[in-house]
Amino acid sequence: MRAAAIDCGTNSIRLLVADADPATGELTDLERRMEIVRLGQGVDRTGRLAPEALERTFDACRAYAAVLREYGVTPGRLRFVATSASRDAENRDEFTAGVKDILGVVPEVISGEEEAGLSYTGATRELAGRLDVTAPFLVTDIGGGSTEFVLGDGYVRASRSVDIGCVRLTERHLADGAARSGPVPAERIEAMTADIDAALDEAERDVPLAEAGTLVGLAGSVTTVAALALGLREYDSAAIHHARVSRERVGEITRWLLAATHEQRAAVPVIHPGRVDVIGAGALVLWRIMERTGAAEVLVSEKDILDGIVWSVVPAAPQESS
Repeated sequence: MRAAAIDCGTNSIRLLVADADPATGELTDLERRMEIVRLGQGVDRTGRLAPEALERTFDACRAYAAVLREYGVTPGRLRFVATSASRDAENRDEFTAGVKDILGVVPEVISGEEEAGLSYTGATRELAGRLDVTAPFLVTDIGGGSTEFVLGDGYVRASRSVDIGCVRLTERHLADGAARSGPVPAERIEAMTADIDAALDEAERDVPLAEAGTLVGLAGSVTTVAALALGLREYDSAAIHHARVSRERVGEITRWLLAATHEQRAAVPVIHPGRVDVIGAGALVLWRIMERTGAAEVLVSEKDILDGIVWSVVPAAPQESS
């Protein structure tokens, strides 16, 4: 069955068109795209979606509408999910109306808990039964405005979404240009670390982070760190998917990103131009999570909330009668 998912977060909007086989549990990608639109620009400060951010997002939706027509995906087989930035915005109705006009579907502004569950499904569906992973899985999805934590072993045992993300932290602590000029001053790193650690304390009230058998990391901050750890000259999804990066290596990369100038980060081909100013904060979130959980490594997944959204559209395979 052909279906599609759009995930609109604080920093990026992404599209997946795939053919799903409920009987085998296999998902075959036909098209996977990402655009940096920074929908969450200024939301942490103003509580509203900026007009220019909305227009960037609508432009991406128009491009995705053309892709959906090309693959014959009808609105009935498309699910559009919006997360942190649109959850927080007073004027999210403007966003909802614009998307419906372009794509013919109403974007679902989902809760952090539902976001966490979709991310867990997408990341872990193909891990079941593998001998080189240890349950339970702690799936962590580091976004632009929020980070989700889900602990599970075939089913979700506990989840929590907290308001730390690469864009939110950058705007909160580096909005005066420190992110662009670099290196980030030590006192700013300390302030970001304090915010992250406080959010981890909050997450740990619901999710026993230290019980994780395998830490699974999702989203652009994590995959970019993995690309840097692998020394890739260009982004290679196949090489990144299920790569393992040690806590020590994540720490080294984080320290370099925070010490580098904007120009040095921009010169690295695997860092998307839209992530150059926020990747240091995103890497710091990942490193602090690994420090808190004691995880020796992170298993990086290119399967994430998009895959979970597609599976939520596809009916389950019929059960054989006994």
